[in-house]
Amino acid sequence: MRRSYENALRLLETRRRKTRPTNPAAPATPQDFATPSGNPTVKGIPSLVGMKEWLQALGHSENDVDNLNIIHITGTKGKGSTCAFTRSFLHTHGLKTGYPKRIGLYTSPDLQCIRERIQIDNQPITENLFTQYFFEVWETLTSPGLEIATGTTRQPRYLQLLALLAFHTFIKENVDAAIFETHHGGEYDATNVIRKPVVTGITSLGMDHVAQLGPTVEDIAWHKSGIFKPGAPAFSVSQETGPGEVLRKRATERNTDLTFVSSSHTLPVNEKVLSAPVQRLNCSLALQLVKRFLQLKDSKYVLDDDDISRGIDGFSWMGRFEVIESGRSRWFLDGAHNTLSLEQAAEWFSKNINAADAPTYRVLIFSHFSEERNGVDLLKCLAYALPKHDAKPDHVIFTTYQEREDGTTRIDKTLKVPETPFPDLCAIYTSLWKEIHPHATVSTEPTIQGAIKLAERISMQQGGMQAFVTGSLHLVGGALNLLRP
Repeated sequence: MRRSYENALRLLETRRRKTRPTNPAAPATPQDFATPSGNPTVKGIPSLVGMKEWLQALGHSENDVDNLNIIHITGTKGKGSTCAFTRSFLHTHGLKTGYPKRIGLYTSPDLQCIRERIQIDNQPITENLFTQYFFEVWETLTSPGLEIATGTTRQPRYLQLLALLAFHTFIKENVDAAIFETHHGGEYDATNVIRKPVVTGITSLGMDHVAQLGPTVEDIAWHKSGIFKPGAPAFSVSQETGPGEVLRKRATERNTDLTFVSSSHTLPVNEKVLSAPVQRLNCSLALQLVKRFLQLKDSKYVLDDDDISRGIDGFSWMGRFEVIESGRSRWFLDGAHNTLSLEQAAEWFSKNINAADAPTYRVLIFSHFSEERNGVDLLKCLAYALPKHDAKPDHVIFTTYQEREDGTTRIDKTLKVPETPFPDLCAIYTSLWKEIHPHATVSTEPTIQGAIKLAERISMQQGGMQAFVTGSLHLVGGALNLLRP
């Protein structure tokens, strides 16, 4: 096969499984029953299995991974933003001192293209670099000698392959520091092949991915704290009592110090970046991670007030608490896709729409299709949260993840198709919204482009509007491609 970007994407897509496994991992390991609820939660083959052997097959030792100087971050809400703040502070320090000169960042999912997941120096890696390293990984791990080298005929699944590609890329490109966001959980996550992170961080915890992580927030805390490693300082934002105690216990078991971080009152004023309270908390966590990271690398490294201010000014993270101005239309985009995130996004939207000269007409564009989460529960959360924060929409538009009306899709962005047909699911959403808000005006559009066009027509009729786009990163990514190509 020709080594092209398009062929790399086609091969990567073959490793995506159609559905998540439902059967418990067999045989169950003793650790499976160490979760607070006592129930095994690992389904199928854990994502961590095989990662060490595959890395070795690629020629990367444990020391090679250690030498990436990794900051490992997990949580339920705010992982991506915390990673981005962490990168921004490291970048600012690197500009001043020369360290770190090159910074790798691995996150998921992507909004606009797959290469967003693997970034170096604030930019997604190029198509050429992605293609080169992808085929190096693919050809090694599909070679006839793989079974002899690794003791298994299994090949990496989609997320495992992307994580391996990130490790391979960062090692080959000689980054000085790397920030890794987990996929789901922590204990059995593919990224937990990291043996010696410099520091680890946990963002806000809540109920998400319960099929894989367990039925209680304490179970989720147990899985997330699996990234704790002996001797690597651990930081977490302040948590509720139950999960907080789980984190403390796990830190003790892992022989590491755990520090809980509250929202800092000394951060500089920046209404654009820090207007959402949760972003102040994510920023505060990132700041502590970077301070300790630099201290451990060299005691002379210190972030001063100017570094912190420049780091916040330079922060960017697509699709999270993002505002786009277009004439009399203002678009508020946040890829919230769990109840904790939606509550925070609703509060942020409310805080930012009540300026004296702002349009008063409000539009909500919502879409959510997922095996893992109940879209009805998410919409119900939003239906109550927006009025509570004095941000009830005047017009609601339900749509899909299909971006364009002509049916075209980008080659490096996978279109997620719901199992339930669009008309049926949107009928359910419409019925639910009108049950809660009987006098609401509700529309459905089969594409994101159609939803945006409808909102723009409404804006012209009303002399302006404020649109809130939320419910899924797939929706927000598509909207960003149309609003800001």
